[in-house]
Parts: sequence; structure tokens; C-alpha cells
Amino acid sequence: MRRRGFMTLLGGAAAASFSAHAQQETPIMSNPAIDEAMRRAVERGDAAGIVVMAANRKGIICGGAYGLADIDTGSALKMDSMFRIASMTKAVTSAAAMQLVEQGRFAIEDPVEKYLPEAAKPQIIESFDAATGAYRLRPAAKTLTIRHLLTHTSGLGYGFTDPTTRDFKPRAGETYPMGPLVFEPGERWLYSTSTDWVGKLVEKVSGLSLEDYFRRNIFAPLGMSDTSYWVAKEKQARLVTNNRRLADGGLGKEPVQPPVSGFTPIGGGGLASTAGDYIRFTRAILNGGELDGARILSAASVALMGQNQIGALGVRAIQTALPDRSEDFSFIADGRDKWGLGFQITADAVPGKRGAGTLSWGGINNTYYWIDPARGITGVILMQFLPFADKRALAVYDTFERGVYGMAG
Repeated sequence: MRRRGFMTLLGGAAAASFSAHAQQETPIMSNPAIDEAMRRAVERGDAAGIVVMAANRKGIICGGAYGLADIDTGSALKMDSMFRIASMTKAVTSAAAMQLVEQGRFAIEDPVEKYLPEAAKPQIIESFDAATGAYRLRPAAKTLTIRHLLTHTSGLGYGFTDPTTRDFKPRAGETYPMGPLVFEPGERWLYSTSTDWVGKLVEKVSGLSLEDYFRRNIFAPLGMSDTSYWVAKEKQARLVTNNRRLADGGLGKEPVQPPVSGFTPIGGGGLASTAGDYIRFTRAILNGGELDGARILSAASVALMGQNQIGALGVRAIQTALPDRSEDFSFIADGRDKWGLGFQITADAVPGKRGAGTLSWGGINNTYYWIDPARGITGVILMQFLPFADKRALAVYDTFERGVYGMAG
């Protein structure tokens, strides 16, 4: 982790050159205020590098690349730099599922076990002793449906969002292909591995791997040629390295980088992409499922994805269970925000920013997007470091979003 060299590169002329570089590489009009704000964020060490892009319903309105792709080598970010977008994969998987719903291949209210036998008879953790690991299970009283998976109301968790999920270890001889669950399906909202199971469902019903399904039905139609689970050898030089916020507030390169191939794709994460590619997906959602003559979803399906699908339940702010992976989910309007079919839904308009009904989410490496149907604006901001929801990363996100709405008027 050559932090000293990194900080030296952020000083003076080198930092200024990032802004110039962004203007040279961006095939669209840059915005001076956003350029300056992002450049200063890099100078402060809020992020090693940032790529941003925003669009309205007609096309791209601004974009830029700032800082470093690799803090050890000092290589500069470009607009076509590739990022591991992690849970931004979830929206793609959800869109794939809705395509199959449109085709009548399954229904949202169908039991998951109808298609995935391994999801049959899920167990609920009735009690769990964190000190000893002792637990007692009982059969779920409610049927687990595809809706529960798409809305994160399944009862599943993540190790960084739920301490019981983090600490649970099956006794010798016991296996639980799904779960066990930490609450009854439909009882509450908890960010989870649910979309991994949506991915399994897409593969089972379509007969295709996620990579092949996405490429044929989403990426190729939308012209997303740089989005894939596996980064091709000729593109690996464009891949941004993963970093981590250090105890002193600086940033260091992770000693072990994620693999570029040889892993099993999952619905909840794993894609690599560029800002230019991913914003084509968000623009398609913004435009009711169509972009540049290619339709990936009906307008009715997109509208359904953007409607509250959890009723009186609320999306809750989460206290992290793994601080090295994620900070607290402080970006959520606790209990007021809702969830659709693949997206968080902003409950209240934010002055100077997004409107009510905006769809959004992000990836654990501090990559984020939003889609605002009310204002007709979408944006993507890509950074690449842990922990998720880093306060300085969220501040950069906020600054970018406010800049976009400021230029939009």
C-alpha cells in the first residue's frame, strides 16, 4: 500500500491534470462545477478515483473521470475504466426476472420451491445464542414467494446486515441450502442474499447461465459491451483496483484483488461495468424499458418495479454487523423509504436533489446510481473501495447529485 506516493500524486499539478484528463476523455460536455468538486474530493482523499455520468431522457448531460485507477502505479482513471459494481448487479437480475414474468414463465406470487426444490421447507431461527452458537429452528409458517425474494422480505440476511446471519454455523451433519431464515417471509425488510436466489431462478427457468442470459437479453440489446461477470484478458488493464479506507483516514490498495474469472456468477453481485455502460441500463429504466429503439421491458413492468411492493413495511436503516465491510446504512430514510421489485424507493423529495419515487441502490465498493422518474434524471457514480457507505464517499455522492440537479435547473 504505497500511500505516501498516492498522497504525493494528489498534490498540485497532478490533481489538476486529472480534471484536464477527464475533459479530454469524456465524449460529452463536462460541467465545470462538478469537475471542480470531484477534483477536490480526490485531492482530499475522499476517494482515490471517481467516474461520474448523468443523463436525462434525451441523453447524457455530463460526465467525467477524476483521480487514479491504481494508487500503486499512479495510472489515471478514464471514462471507460471498469469497476466491480457488486450489488448494482441486483437491478439487472431483477430486470431479467421481470422479463420472464412478462413471458409467463413464472409469476411474482409463485412459491419459490415450485422452481427451486432446494428452497422447499425453509427453517426459521427461533432462538440463537451468540455466545455459544446454540440455536433452535422451526419450520416457516408462511410460503416463501418470488415477491419476497425481489423485495428483500424473504427472511434471509447478509453477514454484514444481520449478526445472526453472520454468526450462524450449522451443526455437524446439518445443511440448509436456503438460510435458515431469521424471520418469517413478509414479516420485515432486511437487505440480503435474496437476489442470489432470483438469479438461480432466472437460470433454472431460462435454461441459460446468468452471463449468457444477461448478454442476450439485456447487455446486447442496450449496447452494454463492457459489462460482464468475467473481465476479458484484453480489458483487464482497464479494471480499477479495489482499495480500503485505512484507520488514519487514508486509502490503501487491497493486497488481494477480486478474481477476474473462474468464479460462479450470482444474481446479487459480481458484474464489472463502466459508467457509460451502466447508465445505458438506468436510462432504459428511466424511459420505461426502452433505449435507442431497443426494448428490454414493457412500460408496465418498469412501473411495477418502481412501485411500493412491501406495503406498510419500511426499508430500515441498518447498523453494520461487519464494520470492515460496511458502515451503517445511514443513507436510508429509516422506516419511510420503500422497496419495489429490485430498487429502493425514496419516500420524500430531497431539496436540491432527487424527487419522491426515485429508484436507487449501490454496490459494496461505493458504486451508486439513481433513477428519478419525476424529474427525468439518472446518475451513476463509481468509486472502488471499502467499507460500503463510507461517510466521505456518501458526501461525494451527495455533491455529485446536487451538482447534476443544479445544472438541470
